[in-house]
Amino acid sequence: MWQKIGDLVQQNSGFKAFIPVPFPPKEPLILSSELQAKHGEAMRMLGKLDGISQLLPDINFYLLMFVRKEAASSSQIEGTQATMINAIEAEVSPTSFQANDVEDIICYIRSLNYGMNRLNTLPLSVRLIKEIHQELMNKGRATQHPFPGEFRYTQNWIGGTAPSNARFVPPPPEEISRCIGDLEKFIHDKKNPISPLIKAALLHSQFETIHPFTDGNGRTGRLLITLFLWQEKLLNLPLLYLSNFFKKHQDLYYNRLQQYHSVKSEVHAWLDFFFDGIIVTANSACEIASTINQLREQDMIKISKLGKTASATAFEVLKNLFRQPIVDVSKIQEWTKTTRAGGQKIIDRFINLEILIQRDPKKTYGRTYEYRSYIQAFENNDRKN
Repeated sequence: MWQKIGDLVQQNSGFKAFIPVPFPPKEPLILSSELQAKHGEAMRMLGKLDGISQLLPDINFYLLMFVRKEAASSSQIEGTQATMINAIEAEVSPTSFQANDVEDIICYIRSLNYGMNRLNTLPLSVRLIKEIHQELMNKGRATQHPFPGEFRYTQNWIGGTAPSNARFVPPPPEEISRCIGDLEKFIHDKKNPISPLIKAALLHSQFETIHPFTDGNGRTGRLLITLFLWQEKLLNLPLLYLSNFFKKHQDLYYNRLQQYHSVKSEVHAWLDFFFDGIIVTANSACEIASTINQLREQDMIKISKLGKTASATAFEVLKNLFRQPIVDVSKIQEWTKTTRAGGQKIIDRFINLEILIQRDPKKTYGRTYEYRSYIQAFENNDRKN
């Protein structure tokens, strides 16, 4: 079953561009029984994740790790080589990645945090999309002139060396205003009975079809998924990020988007893939949340066996480690307002408790330490899922 999303229209320069028809299409979107069941399972998993997330104490301390993971995965889809660990380490000490790839991840984190804060005063809209793009591309490494926050005024394309041999050619610049305006109306249309989860899927695929910016469309489009799900209160806490799933199935991700913006649009194939992503990612986030809860209880028991004064300081350090799991002495000093010797003493205690591990045992100067069990909760889950 296919739907009409747009047409290939001959351009004066000798290539054909895909120009979307008014969005959403007039014909109703009818899901098969299989797709309805998968949609139901995706909604159930979102509910389960929302319930489990309520059990995490000091949730804001954990959120940053989920955001870092999303930022690294989304940036890696676009060719960035840096990892979540590189980004965490860069916050403690400069690395060889700092000037390039890590900067992509840092800009993504900045733009996502900006978007979540901005939603308190401005709904998801063309204006907010431009502001998010500006945060993402400003000072970030880019393959082209990014024009932060500005819709393109030249033709772009995906794959190939020119529009004439490209895998996909988005609408020309003069069509962007109409197309993105339709998308904004779709976001805020309360009369349309479409599920907000389906809306999130179509928001991403339609945005990627329009490709309104010169650069940064993929990352901006993936940011929109999280922001929309949070705005629609499908999640009380923004713990679900799909970029890791998209990265693991990158060829299929691109293939499904390509099928979506074809003359005979395979909307259902894209929704099927998107629902799979929600189910897998929500399950993964649930497992991570459960592991974190167990780890926290285990390490709090260890700390409680210290003296009264030492344990009070250690509890505060442990809480901060969930936000920043790679530290040096200076970071501990910052958290505890102690001397350098006092900071090192705290680190030594955490090493003896097998909470912290020195990252490079050969180093005698500039040593850094990691909360390895916590980091592994994310890394091991990635390998399993």
